[in-house]
Amino acid sequence: MSKIGKRAILILLALPIVINVMAQETKKLTLEDLIPGGETYRYAENLYGLQWWGDVCIKPSTDTIYTVQPQTGKEAVLTTLEQINKVLAGHKAGKLSTPYSILYPWADKPQMLLKVSGKFIVYDFKNNRIVSTLKLKEKAANEDYCAANGNVAYTVNNNLYVNEQAITNEPEGIVCGQSVHRNEFGINKGTFWSPKGNLLAFYRMDESMVTQYPLVDITARVGEVNNVRYPMAGMTSHQVKVGIYNPATEKTIYLDAGDPTDRYFTNISWSPDEKSLYLIELNRDQNHAVLCQYDATTGKLTGKLLEETHPKYVEPQHPIVFLPWDNNKFIYQSQRDGYNHLYLFDTKASIYGDLQEGTGGYNHLSLCDITTSLKGDWKSEAAGGKHIEYIPVKQLTEGKWLVGDILGFNAKRKEVIFQAVDGKGCNNFAVNVNTGKRSLPFSFRSTTEGEHNGTLSASGTYLIDRYSTPTLPRCIDIVDTKSLKTVNLLTALNPYEGYQMPTIETGTIKAADGTTVLYYRLTKPADFDPNKKYPVIVYVYGGPHAQLVTSGWLNGSRGWDIYMANKGYIMFTLDNRGSANRGLEFENATFRRLGIEEGKDQVKGIEFLKSLPYIDGNRIGVHGWSFGGHMTTALLLRYPEIFKVGVAGGPVIDWGYYEVMYGERYMDTPESNPEGYKECDLKNLAGQLKGHLLIIHDDHDDTCVPQHTLSFMKACVDARTYPDLFIYPCHKHNVSGRDRVHLHEKITRYFEQNL
Repeated sequence: MSKIGKRAILILLALPIVINVMAQETKKLTLEDLIPGGETYRYAENLYGLQWWGDVCIKPSTDTIYTVQPQTGKEAVLTTLEQINKVLAGHKAGKLSTPYSILYPWADKPQMLLKVSGKFIVYDFKNNRIVSTLKLKEKAANEDYCAANGNVAYTVNNNLYVNEQAITNEPEGIVCGQSVHRNEFGINKGTFWSPKGNLLAFYRMDESMVTQYPLVDITARVGEVNNVRYPMAGMTSHQVKVGIYNPATEKTIYLDAGDPTDRYFTNISWSPDEKSLYLIELNRDQNHAVLCQYDATTGKLTGKLLEETHPKYVEPQHPIVFLPWDNNKFIYQSQRDGYNHLYLFDTKASIYGDLQEGTGGYNHLSLCDITTSLKGDWKSEAAGGKHIEYIPVKQLTEGKWLVGDILGFNAKRKEVIFQAVDGKGCNNFAVNVNTGKRSLPFSFRSTTEGEHNGTLSASGTYLIDRYSTPTLPRCIDIVDTKSLKTVNLLTALNPYEGYQMPTIETGTIKAADGTTVLYYRLTKPADFDPNKKYPVIVYVYGGPHAQLVTSGWLNGSRGWDIYMANKGYIMFTLDNRGSANRGLEFENATFRRLGIEEGKDQVKGIEFLKSLPYIDGNRIGVHGWSFGGHMTTALLLRYPEIFKVGVAGGPVIDWGYYEVMYGERYMDTPESNPEGYKECDLKNLAGQLKGHLLIIHDDHDDTCVPQHTLSFMKACVDARTYPDLFIYPCHKHNVSGRDRVHLHEKITRYFEQNL
């Protein structure tokens, strides 16, 4: 994308970017100031609960709800919390504690949706009256309110309800209406209302065959076992079906998808006429994705519309989205050219398209028009995959950048509104589906720098732009998506003003392959003296779906980075190959060997650091959590001559102990990749531990189960090496709340004692 890359998101790759955020005063920031959960935690001012009611911006405060005219920024009182509660009290309907949770799903009605005392209440804010009330069962969870007809889907334990009626009756081990496949493939819910609310699609997950993993509850008088279903790589996984419930008939059908064994169903969406349900099916190897269309009445497969294969993996993250002005056309997101982009498909087209060869080893079948009987032939590519197309496909976006999320549409201008990610930054754009013309970045009149996230109004005319830059903690604007005129709602002050702050630099180095550019962030103490030698702490993650070096506030620095820099450490972070937002080749370079290429890139970062005259090359430590915990442990074991101290939180030790979906996507199965699993199993390297290693784990971690850490400790005992161990009771895959301050104090003390 030359227009976006050159005119929009301005990122300097060749020269380091230096941010001096040093204050004149010498007040010291504490962990309580810098860590969420701290008693004096300092954070930038924010506007909570901003949303759209049609094309009117809603801005709640603690006791008053305001409307904001997007053209002018003029505010007016819509209603007050006192007024709402007065009406609720008159109907003995409970009390609303805050207006921040209110929703405004009806663009054409003066109505809001309240959740009060286990009830959904529709409230008319113009006439100050209750329109409807729907009470849920006790222990209701995963609520999904349908604005089209006022029905609510929710779960109680493992079963699904609509309104007050149970629509499933499954035994323990079978879960309905909840997220499946361990929230992979973009899945974050288990119910899907059709556009008019006449039908409800839902997941049914049978995990009775999945091995139960024991977690011990130490708060009981005698410790109790809490079992969780945890399918490890190479082991039996759960089986998922998709049901469709009709509230009018109270009948449920299940999609006739065949045997669900070793298959994943994701990215569920509805046709505008509610006659068809679409989903993407993945094989267990996750290298073959099929977009399928099912008849919503019979559950029969109508057709396979799209297929994509790749020698490594296919990773669909987004459902198809139909154009609001054309029920025959939809948008599909694909990485088939090496970067995630938008493709426009027409389900009614009847012209046979030419076979096209994908790039970057990515193979694709673009669309099969189910209204015809046209057939195409699979053809092999040099990269080892296959592709086929049935009808012409229009690629709407292209370039060495990625589409993030589709934010919505402007039907009048025939535009798709989306977020684009380029390098360390992101912004919001429009593309015309007829001409393919892309707009300037929506923030063109304010700043194109930084990380921009948008919320689109109903018509697509206006967008709430929330963003930050390296020197600006938070800014919130309303932007006219055509004229790009901007109305500012908030420019937050620096929460660290008046405090001693470090200096933050960003730049690039070459990866271990000698060609790939990597982003780094380097943080120096506030009183930095170039004539001194400083110890270094590398903060690392390094895995998929995460990017640590950004163009947002303080370039993505965490509070602990600031704290340790001001204690006299150089803090360094490098986004190695395998991390997010750099394209398919960059991300899958680590395939079947997680931690290996990533470690080589981190070593290149150390080589860069050692070239700096103020770095003490004999005092280098490393810290990370989860995938970063794996990286921390691996770096200490594989490069003991470099890394002297490490703190690994919730680390993956053996990928054979990790869950099926994530683990097998990036490693294949232990049976198909035995050498890779052996090479990446850190237990096999336990004898190479020479420095100081502290492993921290949560006793209720159901993401990276405690077996990882405990098995590593056993391996170290056997190898006569001596790591340290600390357990956080009653926490899952990280430490939250007040205990998070304790966590960072523990980490700090370990580095101070040993580095």
